[in-house]
Amino acid sequence: MNALARRLDVATRITEAAGALALRMRPPPGAPIATLKGAQDWLTEADGATEAFVSRALADSFPEDGFQGEETGSGRTGTLRWVLDPIDGTANFARGATRWCVSLGLIEDRTALLGVICAPALRETFAARQGNGATLNGAPIHAAATTDLARGMVECGWSPRRPNPRFWKAIADVMGQGAAMRLGGSGAMGLADVAAGRIDAYVELHINLWDAAASLAILAEAGAYVSPFLEGHGRSKGNPILAAAPGIADALAAAVGFATWD
Repeated sequence: MNALARRLDVATRITEAAGALALRMRPPPGAPIATLKGAQDWLTEADGATEAFVSRALADSFPEDGFQGEETGSGRTGTLRWVLDPIDGTANFARGATRWCVSLGLIEDRTALLGVICAPALRETFAARQGNGATLNGAPIHAAATTDLARGMVECGWSPRRPNPRFWKAIADVMGQGAAMRLGGSGAMGLADVAAGRIDAYVELHINLWDAAASLAILAEAGAYVSPFLEGHGRSKGNPILAAAPGIADALAAAVGFATWD
């Protein structure tokens, strides 16, 4: 087993164990049990516990690697950097819903090497490593073969870091092409759904590295188009993102004016 394959194997076990930990801590359905860090930016006790668990486990297995978590920032440095969102879709999690995940990616400079996304309440694990394809629960996945945007389904992620009118325009631009629209509350899972062909595209005006790091490798290995997220400010401040079935990527980018997003 080569070094990257070993890292994926260990990362999958760690991420699934972290997902099981978070699932045990999930609140019952109802009003959110969490605190607000910002506008609709929720934090739960499980976020901290999950991040601490993953950070310790990775340090034990790969002490030479760097680590960056959403809640604690960059605690360790290294040529390879693990990037964790301990719970993506925290607003869903805090209400006892099922659409949330633990998202763990490994990057080297501007290259996404591998990614694991575990959605324990849905009993799903997405995984990929560079040059070896992408899987869902061990079975290969591929982006959709859709070629007509008017037949497509697109998720538009919302970010408080961009003005709401720009978000509304993105939705109008997509629906103006005849595409169906959805909003699921988890960027990592929306991107993973593109890789699995469950939806045809995901666009967001701004997404952070920890939300996207795992998905970048999964999308690439599933044959989806994904914008060059790790260029520019992607590794530090985040970037816009567009991920799509290859047959509609150009049409979608033109429809929403993606080239002008910043």
